[in-house]
Amino acid sequence: MNNRCPWPGSDSLMIKYHDDEWGKPLHDDRKLFEFLILESFQAGLSWRTVLHKRQNFRKAFANFDARKVSKFDKRKIASLLKDASIIRNRLKIEAAINNAKCFLQIQKEFGSFDNYVWSFTNKKTIINKPKTIKDIPAKTSLSDKMSEDMGKRGFKFRGSTICYAFMQAVGIVDDHIVGCAWKNK
Repeated sequence: MNNRCPWPGSDSLMIKYHDDEWGKPLHDDRKLFEFLILESFQAGLSWRTVLHKRQNFRKAFANFDARKVSKFDKRKIASLLKDASIIRNRLKIEAAINNAKCFLQIQKEFGSFDNYVWSFTNKKTIINKPKTIKDIPAKTSLSDKMSEDMGKRGFKFRGSTICYAFMQAVGIVDDHIVGCAWKNK
């Protein structure tokens, strides 16, 4: 068995996520939007909860097509609030719609959301070397900077902790612990 970060535990979906996605550089705008929305729904909850509802979120949020999500109306919000297969939080649902609109504005301004989020690190992955899970911060000055900039651009549910989790998810930051077989893969 390969050594891996301990946080997935024995949950097969968490292990697959760790091994196949977490910390790997991602440059696809639709997938970046997906992680942006999923991380915002995680606020106050566990990633395991969100990950196990991911397929349901894909159905509920038009496969994370930002254009379609930006057009969700009151009727769609009401429908989502009745959908027990996702996290039914009005503020988070409304934030996802708002953030879709902000996401589209950033695509216009920067050519892609990818160009925007990766500009915070000059398009390079920050490779940290945490020895244990306790050495991984919840936020950093970089996530503070991203959160502040996104706030100025109108994003909601984009605090520094959410931004840091997003950066880890999409490989802007590699926080695999030292000795993890998936570090830098």
